[in-house]
Amino acid sequence: MPTLIFDIETIGESFDAMDDQTKKALTHWIQNDDSLDETERESKIQEVKDRLGLSPFTGEIVSIAMLDFEKNRGAVYFQTPNNSNASPIQENNTDYKPMTEPEMLKKFWEVVGLYQNFVTFNGGSFDVPYLMIRSAIHKIRPTKNMMSNRYLKSQDFGAKHIDLLEQLTYYGAVQRKGMGLHMACHAFGIQTPKTGDMQGADVGELFKQGKYEDIARYNMADVVATGELYKYWNEYLNFDKYSNR
Repeated sequence: MPTLIFDIETIGESFDAMDDQTKKALTHWIQNDDSLDETERESKIQEVKDRLGLSPFTGEIVSIAMLDFEKNRGAVYFQTPNNSNASPIQENNTDYKPMTEPEMLKKFWEVVGLYQNFVTFNGGSFDVPYLMIRSAIHKIRPTKNMMSNRYLKSQDFGAKHIDLLEQLTYYGAVQRKGMGLHMACHAFGIQTPKTGDMQGADVGELFKQGKYEDIARYNMADVVATGELYKYWNEYLNFDKYSNR
């Protein structure tokens, strides 16, 4: 069965542009904490602002990277709001295509409809629900339900979502604190994009600077690393594979 590996990059909405009720909902617990001095309160409010991109209700998707595992062929859909003349790019077996968020989501679900196996790292807790909520906001219906169940054996037929964070920690049996793609790749000797000049937390600022292609390439690098990690899991820890031999 064909396998699609994917990952997203997101940014947060401008806090200052939000309505007062939303601002209050996000920060009321800070404002009402009498144990905080003014400096601490401002610091925690800034943390809230910096994390707006982590929720599909206060953020948006700026890049979706995908890799056909069997064909080793990739595609990245990415936003370029300040460059309407941006052209598609092809490099390293990957097509980079500028799109709006609704266009990205519509195309993503079209591609997803062609696959049965899906691989992510922490996709069950972040990427997939984010994609589904943002799609609904844009009145786009997902073609596959990759959130049918946390456990592989209980997932819907036709959409097997292998979240490598879940698989490599055995659904929490292994310590997950601090566990991320970088740590997992480091343990398996896989080159990780997390050691370069760019980190996931930098995406928002880079997006403001118009460095859209840098974000797209970073997104794809995460997918490639996830693919290398999947090879280890599939060969040495996938017992369904063993039982079919």
